Amino acid sequence: MRKSIGVRLTAPLLAATLGPAALLLAPVASAAAGSATATADPAVAAAPGMAVPGMAAAPYEYLGWGSPQKPTDVMKATGVKWFTLAFILSDGGCNPKWDGSRPLAGGSDEAAIKSIRAAGGDVTVSVGGWSGNKLGEKCSSASALAGAYQKVIDAYKLKALDIDIEDTEFSNATVRQRVVDALKIVKTKNPGIVTYVTMGTTPSGPDATGKDLIKRGAAAGLANDGWVVMPFDFGGHSGTMGQASVGALEGLKAAVKSAYGYSDDAAYRHIGVSSMNGKTDEAGETVTTADFRTLLGYAQQHHIARFAFWSVNRDRACGSGTDADACSGVAQSPYEFTRIVVQYQG
Repeated sequence: MRKSIGVRLTAPLLAATLGPAALLLAPVASAAAGSATATADPAVAAAPGMAVPGMAAAPYEYLGWGSPQKPTDVMKATGVKWFTLAFILSDGGCNPKWDGSRPLAGGSDEAAIKSIRAAGGDVTVSVGGWSGNKLGEKCSSASALAGAYQKVIDAYKLKALDIDIEDTEFSNATVRQRVVDALKIVKTKNPGIVTYVTMGTTPSGPDATGKDLIKRGAAAGLANDGWVVMPFDFGGHSGTMGQASVGALEGLKAAVKSAYGYSDDAAYRHIGVSSMNGKTDEAGETVTTADFRTLLGYAQQHHIARFAFWSVNRDRACGSGTDADACSGVAQSPYEFTRIVVQYQG
């Protein structure tokens, strides 16, 4: 996801994943080849979201900008149960805070999480995004980074964590490895926690950097629940955005299958999509409700790990002079995109 707070004023945050860890295929690193193969029967991989209903459909909401709606109002209007709340960043050191400034405890973010849970829902917390100080860069070791992630997990007793790895955090091979190794520590210390890694993509799937990240995960033995791509801001594509997104997901599935040695079915169950509703950051690129229905059909067919989008903030039509970070830029009814996503149950 890209965040436009004080850094990219022209770009909304890019959106950013799942499967019960207890049923996850455990990869084993090969010392000789530096690759991994699945040691469990792919047939045992259960459909994501079955253990925790609604987790697979968790649209992003950013409470720091874009005139955010009350999450409980969104729940009442759409039936959505899970949100992905963004973003956790570094406070300048290896310490997590909302947007790098708001504390984990005692503030409006914690109050929002409590309200969601009181209404019968829950949250995935997203770490990273496009702009701001990244924990992956500010923490000097995998153990320190895992400790920062753990603070967030402990603060909210999380069942799921999303690492939205972008920009300089994504492009640095040392940091990519640090994130992978930190997540492996997190999975060990928090049995059953669901982890997603969210990244950008081309219309044909992850680029060389994205494929490298997946390969590093497999070689390290990271039992990641969902490798997730953000299929927008393509810089050009063929066909509809729905078709281009499916092409990106097929490329992702191939990369995950190759790295982990999964069957086709298991590979699909370990990938996810985080789209963007309406007009994206690129002129002339628009993701429509028809494109979302294409993604819904794909998700239902293949039981993918996650169907999310950026963002609930934008899931409404724009009025005259309205900030595009707070609306989709297309004609729509309120929460029309969310109503499509919530139909996905894993």
